Amino acid sequence: MAVELPGASYHQADLADVAHAGELVQAVVAHHGRLDVLVNNAGEAARFPHADLKAATPEVWRRMMDVNLIAPWMLIAEAEQALRKSAEGGRPASIVNIGTHAAVRPKGSSIPYAAAKAALHHTTRLLALSLGPAIRVNCVAPGLVDTPMSTGWEAAYELWNTKSPMRRVAQPEDIADLVAALVANDYVTGEIVIADGGLNLT
Repeated sequence: MAVELPGASYHQADLADVAHAGELVQAVVAHHGRLDVLVNNAGEAARFPHADLKAATPEVWRRMMDVNLIAPWMLIAEAEQALRKSAEGGRPASIVNIGTHAAVRPKGSSIPYAAAKAALHHTTRLLALSLGPAIRVNCVAPGLVDTPMSTGWEAAYELWNTKSPMRRVAQPEDIADLVAALVANDYVTGEIVIADGGLNLT
């Protein structure tokens, strides 16, 4: 929570509305005077069986693309100049996108969700080539994380608790620590780091 961090500020935005991306970046820069790091953590999942093709309506596809791909893109585009200015201080700025292990394996809550995140993974690599060396761009691809978003996923919890080498789902702190490590490292860019407790090995 922002209130727990000295000097932090909280800015609300509906990232499904692309106009809000520019407003959000402007508000942050106006408040803090600079922007060194952008973490694209906002996301939304649609839940239905992969075989239920009719459930994947154009509206669902558009929503998944809007929130999980286009919103991060718009934030990056709006933040680019502020991030480049930050890099003039000697350290590259950092962008970390939050993807999903379902963008690497044929899994996930739905095909539109997994496909949108897979596009975000590839966009990460393309941007790393385009924005370096001033801005590094990486992606963390979590498996199941114990948050309110995963409520009701008993079968998924059972899978991680019994099949993954770590025998548990991720806690938010596990993912946050990995994001912080990517931000702290000034050399790594263009990487998709899977954080699923090793389930991808099975």
